[in-house]
This record gives sequence, C-alpha cells and structure tokens, in this order.
Amino acid sequence: MFVKALRVGLGQLIIAGDFITRPRKLQRPANAQAAVDQSAKALTLYQFHACPFCVKTRRTLRRLNVPVALKDAKNNEQDRQTLLEQGGKIKVPCLRIEENGQTTWMYDSKVIIDYLDKRFAAA
Repeated sequence: MFVKALRVGLGQLIIAGDFITRPRKLQRPANAQAAVDQSAKALTLYQFHACPFCVKTRRTLRRLNVPVALKDAKNNEQDRQTLLEQGGKIKVPCLRIEENGQTTWMYDSKVIIDYLDKRFAAA
C-alpha cells in the first residue's frame, strides 16, 4: 500500500513538473505547420499519463509543435488491447506510424524522440 501511494505521489509530481516547465512550441509559417499537421495524422502515441518516459516524449511533441493523437494504454482497455495485439507488447511510450500502407510500432522514448527530431525539427 505504501509503494502504491508513493508511486501515485511521484506520478503527480512528474505531471506537475511537466506542466510548470512545458517547452515553448516551435513556430513555423502557416503552410509549413499545415504540412506538419497533415503528417501528424499518421502518428499515434500510446502512453501512460504519469510515465516519465512518456512525459519526455510528449514534451518533444509539444516542443516540435506536432499534434499527435494520444492513446491511454493504462486506463483505456481498448487502447491497451490494441497496443498488445497490434504492437506486440504493452510497453510505453509507443509511437504508431502509418506510412505507405505499412504500420510501424516504435518503442523506447529515445528512439521515438530521435525520429521526431529528424522528421519534424527542420519542417
């Protein structure tokens, strides 16, 4: 019981810290942002709200101003089941990428952040 309370408390601290120190969104010309918005429709992030690695990934999405759909794999049973059945495992963060009729499930925050930086930082 103590461990659960500690975990919940730390989760709330992580969320509060993220809220207080949110990065500024990258400003782009309207046509460039529209292209990013269109590309982001092919992306979905499966995450747990208080997971520090998920927070780090969401901060990158905010910094790069990439509006990605978020799925709650902890509290939404349907999202959790989709992650397990299609992605292969319940591990977050997981970025689902749909390109050229192919679906890729990318795990590990560092890999996801590197991908996002390469794809959207220069856009």
